[in-house]
Amino acid sequence: MTRAANKPADPMFRDAVTRTDEIAPGIFRFCTPVGSAVMPGGFEFSQFLILDDVPLLYQTGAPGNFPPLRLAIETVMPLTRLRYIAFSHQESDESGALNLFLDAAPRAEVLCTKLQRNVGIGDTAIRPPRLIKDGEVIALGSHEVVWIDTPHFPHGWEAGAMFERTTGTLFCGDIFTRAGVDHAPMSEGPEAARAMIEHAVDLAAKAGYIANPKGARVHLERLSALKPSVLAPMHGGGWKGDGSAVLLELADRLERL
Repeated sequence: MTRAANKPADPMFRDAVTRTDEIAPGIFRFCTPVGSAVMPGGFEFSQFLILDDVPLLYQTGAPGNFPPLRLAIETVMPLTRLRYIAFSHQESDESGALNLFLDAAPRAEVLCTKLQRNVGIGDTAIRPPRLIKDGEVIALGSHEVVWIDTPHFPHGWEAGAMFERTTGTLFCGDIFTRAGVDHAPMSEGPEAARAMIEHAVDLAAKAGYIANPKGARVHLERLSALKPSVLAPMHGGGWKGDGSAVLLELADRLERL
């Protein structure tokens, strides 16, 4: 399902639109592409909303993208309904608009680990966070999410990943990052899976995007054990299928770098 696009007000996103797609039952992807000034070929920034009794937003986007993102979310639900905000690690596009969301949604809480709190969120968030632990399950209504610590993977000591059990959706953060602005919200099949893996390996090899490629297997095996059927990265389109096999193939490729 695709809803109306919203034109961003921030000059950085001057020529972009924000697109909203329901990528799994009750899970909405908000994607804003930006031009080649950020990266050759352009780049996509995505955030995800789990719409349930207790709505959760995964990734806030950068502060400049808050106005169009807010408009997009409000085509799905009033922003004041938001209860939880989570993200993989602290970075402008992951958590930069956190306080804007906390201000606009008075009942919203930040979900973060003790490490995430201690390395920055505790000092910057306008409200105290709710602490979560590795492996903790949080019920949202018909959806359940579980948090998995992935320190230093793909980057950031405090990094982690969130998995939604009901739909099998793994929110990948910066795993499987791809440049470009013409990706389908969701793809299927081996060719699309190979493209995701190749881009991830290329970034690791040429740009140092993954902090410790040879040490990534322990984290990818934990994520694979969740048996995801939907992979939802922050940059570039997602994929539906045997997510476990894709994650293990990425582990094999990174070990060979």
